[in-house]
Amino acid sequence: MDHTHVGNKKRPNRSSRAPARIQALDNDILCIIFSFLDFFDLARCSVVCKNWGAIINKSKLLEVLYYKQWQMSLVGSENRSSSCPEKSLNVSLEEMALHNHGLALKEGRIDVDHWRAHSVGVDQCRKKMGLLLTGIGDKVMRLWSLESYNCVGEYPVPDKVPLVDFDFDESKIVGLVGTRICIWRRNEIRSIFPSHEGTFPKGLCMRYCDPEAVVGCVDGTARVFDMYSQQCSQIVKMHAGPVTCLCLSDDQLILSGSSLGSITVSGLLSEQRVAELRSSHATGIRTLCFNPSSHLLFAGSTAGYVFCWDLRTMRCLWETRVSPNVVYSIQHLRNDASSLVVGGIDGVLRLLNQNTGEVISRFVLEGDLLPSSSSSSHQNAVGSGTVQRMRGRRLSQDTHIDSIPRSSRPPITCLAVGMKKVITTHNNKYIRTWKFN
Repeated sequence: MDHTHVGNKKRPNRSSRAPARIQALDNDILCIIFSFLDFFDLARCSVVCKNWGAIINKSKLLEVLYYKQWQMSLVGSENRSSSCPEKSLNVSLEEMALHNHGLALKEGRIDVDHWRAHSVGVDQCRKKMGLLLTGIGDKVMRLWSLESYNCVGEYPVPDKVPLVDFDFDESKIVGLVGTRICIWRRNEIRSIFPSHEGTFPKGLCMRYCDPEAVVGCVDGTARVFDMYSQQCSQIVKMHAGPVTCLCLSDDQLILSGSSLGSITVSGLLSEQRVAELRSSHATGIRTLCFNPSSHLLFAGSTAGYVFCWDLRTMRCLWETRVSPNVVYSIQHLRNDASSLVVGGIDGVLRLLNQNTGEVISRFVLEGDLLPSSSSSSHQNAVGSGTVQRMRGRRLSQDTHIDSIPRSSRPPITCLAVGMKKVITTHNNKYIRTWKFN
C-alpha cells in the first residue's frame, strides 16, 4: 500500500483552502470580538455596515460601555448620587466623537498623506460620505476614496468651457460650467441643461442643496436653479458688485459675500434681503462658512481677516487677522461648535476657536518633500493610490512664517474637514490629507 498517497488524501492541502473572511463568522463570535473594544472604537464599528450595527445595538454593548464610562466619571466627584444623563445614546456618541476630534486637532501627532490627484493643478475639493471630489485645474473632475486614495469616478468637463465650481451628493455631481449648470450622474451618464438666454451672466461660485443649485453671478445676483424642472426659478439681488462666495442655511437663507467687502443675508423663498453685514476691516470677502448648530457665520477676506457673526442677532462677535494675505477657505466639521480650520495664500493651516477667534495652532510640513514626489514616474500615476507619507508640525507662537520654506507651505486654495483629518488642495497636482492622531 502507498502510505504516502493515503496520508496525502487524509491531509488536504491547507494552501488550497479559501481564506477565512469576517463574513463567515457568526453573530455570537462577532459579539465576543466587539466586547474587547473600547467605547470609541465600538461606536465606529457600529457604522461600518448594517449587520455590524444591528449586532452591536442588539447586544447593548454601547449602552453598557456608556454607563460604565459615566459611572467612572463620577469617581472622586462630589455628586456621586447623580442620576444617569438623560441624553440619548446617539447624542452622547456624537458629543464624544466631536470632543475627540477637537483634542486631536489641538494636541495630536500630525501625519500627512501626499498623493497625486490630477495631471495639472487642482484647486478645489468637496468632501462627503468618505469621498472627495476634486477639480478645476484640468478638464476632468475626479471622485476619490479617502480610505484608499483610489479614483472611483471621472467626470469630463465640456470642451472650451471652464469649470468654475462643483458639489455632489449620493447620486449626482452638479457643476457650474461657464454660464450653465451641468449634472453628471454618478454612473457617468451626463445630462446638461443650459440657462435661459440672457438670464445667466458669468457665474463665480455655486452651492448645491438638492433640489436646488444657487449660483453667485458677476452682476451681484444669486440665480436659483431647480434640478428637476431644469429652469431658473428665482433671481435674487444680493450686491452691487460681484458675488464671490455663497453658503446656504438650513432655514432657507442665502448668505453671500461680495468683492466689495459686504455680506448679504436674503430669504430663499421671500427673495427679500434680511440683513447686510459689514466689518470695519472688511475688504473683499473670499470665503463663507455657516454653522447651523450654533447659528454662527464665518467669513474670510482678501486682507487675511476671519470674521464671525451671530445670525440670531446679526452682530459681529469677533474678527481676527490670521494671515498677512488672502484667506481662501474656512471649514469645520458639521455640528462641531468649537474648532474652525483656515487656509490661505501663505500656506499655513490654522486652527481657530469658533467662539473667540483665537488662533489655537498652526501647521506646516516637517521638512521638504522628497524629489520623487514631484516626478511623473509610474509610481505617482494619477489614481494609483500611491501615497507619500510625511510628518506635519505645529508652529510655536514666536515662529516667523517667512522663515519657513515655501516648499513646506504651498498656498492652500481649498480645504475640507473630516473626523480627525483635514484635506487640502494647493493649485498643483497633489492633494494632502492631514491626519491628527
